[in-house]
Amino acid sequence: MLNNKSILITGGTGSFGKKFVEVILKRYPDVKRIVIYSRDELKQFELKQKYPHDKYPQLRFFIGDVRDGERLKRACQGVDVIIHAAAIKQVDTAEYNPEECIKTNVNGAQNVINAALETGVQHVVALSTDKACAPINLYGATKLTSDKLFTAANNIKGDRPVKFSVVRYGNVMGSRGSVIPFFISRRDSGAKELPITDFRMTRFNISLEAGVDLVLWALENHLGGEIFIPKIPSYRISDVATAIAPNLPQVEVGIRPGEKLHEEMITQTDALNTIDIGKYYAILPSVSFLHDRNDYIEHHSGKPVPDGFHYSSDKNTEWETVETMREKIREFVDPNFKF
Repeated sequence: MLNNKSILITGGTGSFGKKFVEVILKRYPDVKRIVIYSRDELKQFELKQKYPHDKYPQLRFFIGDVRDGERLKRACQGVDVIIHAAAIKQVDTAEYNPEECIKTNVNGAQNVINAALETGVQHVVALSTDKACAPINLYGATKLTSDKLFTAANNIKGDRPVKFSVVRYGNVMGSRGSVIPFFISRRDSGAKELPITDFRMTRFNISLEAGVDLVLWALENHLGGEIFIPKIPSYRISDVATAIAPNLPQVEVGIRPGEKLHEEMITQTDALNTIDIGKYYAILPSVSFLHDRNDYIEHHSGKPVPDGFHYSSDKNTEWETVETMREKIREFVDPNFKF
């Protein structure tokens, strides 16, 4: 799929971008070019140290912001595939800086679409979040808007051979700012307790590798306009704390502004346009001028989900335990993890 292709990843120095580059170099040794597009000079410098040009000549590093449409178009020249991972992701940051969040997450998404339409890109997959489902904070609202922009872009492409789709998933193990490295850091710095926002709180759980696999699957299988959602386990925040620091007491500190008790990825209303395609679900576009519902069902060998279907972290059928969380932390976050 990606051998002899040129790929651009926005936000390419983030947690996902770094794992994506690692996986692509292993699985597709003949990839033509990987363009790392981001605005962080230091993180690009650090990534260059890991992948020096004499050993990895297929890597290119572009300083740029998705807010800058002209720079983005320049970076997309000769690119076949775009993975859009750039975003302002912190809930509290978005609430305090709403206009900046909109500029990056909404206007930036439209710039990516425009660049793809104007430079001959063939495939675009945008990363979303469970917070885009029935959003209650600005971050989620901007990502839902972004999702809608990408799925609708298929209706304005004309005769261009480009497909746009979205992948949506939950909390990523070990990503920057996530709960696992936070708890480990608190424990290792000598904290006397771990703060739990609410003992009832649940979240979806996915590894970076599984997120990359979902993106690659979408690239190979999308018809255009779908939002792909993985079937992944849930965990209780209190179980994560127990897995990491079983001897530290847990103190409930209350839900932060803009935070949900449980996360959703498919609402009952979304379910009306959702099909089960095996390992994943796909929310189909509500308006598509290119394909009807049966086209998607046939293409993905899917079937409609049952009436009243709802996919949320508290109603999940698959759960992590304290033991499985420890195993996954060792496998995906820190091989030397001890508790």
